[in-house]
Amino acid sequence: MFFALDGFLFAGWVVRIPAIKQQTGASASTLGLALLGVSAGAVITMMLTGRLCRRYGSHAVTVACGVLLPLSIALPAQTHSALSLGLVLLVFGAAYGGMNVAMNSAAVDLVAELRRPVMPSFHAAFSLGGMVGAGLGGLVAGGLSASTHLFLLAGVGLLVTAFAGPALLRHRPARTAPEAHTPQSQSQRQPQRKLDPRARRIVVLFGVIALCTAYGEGALADWGALHLEQDLDAHPGLAAAGYALFALTMTIGRLTGTLLLERLGQTRTLVLGGAVAAAGMLLGALAPTVWLALAGFAVTGLGLANIFPVAVGRAGELAGPSGVAAASTLGYGGMLLGPPAIGFLADWFSLPIALTTVALLAAAAAALGYGARNATHA
Repeated sequence: MFFALDGFLFAGWVVRIPAIKQQTGASASTLGLALLGVSAGAVITMMLTGRLCRRYGSHAVTVACGVLLPLSIALPAQTHSALSLGLVLLVFGAAYGGMNVAMNSAAVDLVAELRRPVMPSFHAAFSLGGMVGAGLGGLVAGGLSASTHLFLLAGVGLLVTAFAGPALLRHRPARTAPEAHTPQSQSQRQPQRKLDPRARRIVVLFGVIALCTAYGEGALADWGALHLEQDLDAHPGLAAAGYALFALTMTIGRLTGTLLLERLGQTRTLVLGGAVAAAGMLLGALAPTVWLALAGFAVTGLGLANIFPVAVGRAGELAGPSGVAAASTLGYGGMLLGPPAIGFLADWFSLPIALTTVALLAAAAAALGYGARNATHA
């Protein structure tokens, strides 16, 4: 439920970006700098969240962020300049980043207990929440102001946390339970141990792979609707459907991710996903019609679906919450780089050309995934 809530709230925000852009009077480049606030806030808090998870437990930190995230989502619609938008997005990004590290750390613990690669299933819930959030956002875009819409989302988020939070708090993370330690579980139950240089390099490698795919997810979230509406003259509702379709195919990809990982292994999953995403994004960015662009977004979602969860899950296996925090920080560095990079490229060239950088980084993720074949034991 917390993964789904995270995706639902984030999607609800991104489908209102065109309205917020008009409200603030921002250009593409200044909007990119303002959107930097989300990623900057997330990256700043991610390493701190790893330490908080070690001290207070990932369950408690997840619930705390489940309160802060809904409260912060109502703020962007109250701004009327790019500067004030960037400042409130720092707050939203901090809550969003903290939630991502805490809930992924809790998920890594459960994956270890189940001894099955079910991490994509949690991220499928995120994508499902994103699909629902974007779909509802598209439906209400013409009838509700951004302020009313985001205020209602805040209320829904607080209700979900009030319902799910107590259940999560009643259960201690599995890693605190005394039991016989296998070599794998021993490494996970001692997240603060000093990693050897090779393990540290592997964590960084998977963090860079996460960076490549987070760049793509962030680009489609922040700029996908604007590309469809501005460059292809799509209706605001149809433009919002672009991210909803992307989230839908990511959900489908992640729901089948466990089976895919069991059949193909990590290396083939990463390489195939990166290649498919690169092809899909080239179509989505350069297609001359809305429907072809939507098809490209859908293919991109399938390709990117399992790259981030595999990368973060592997880092968590190696180093516990610290590994999740390190890989997530590097990963969301992609979102940190993406908004201003695409904004400036859009001003210098065009938004479609700027979006082709997503294809380049997806191809890079495929190459790095193949290079990590020995580290993934696939």
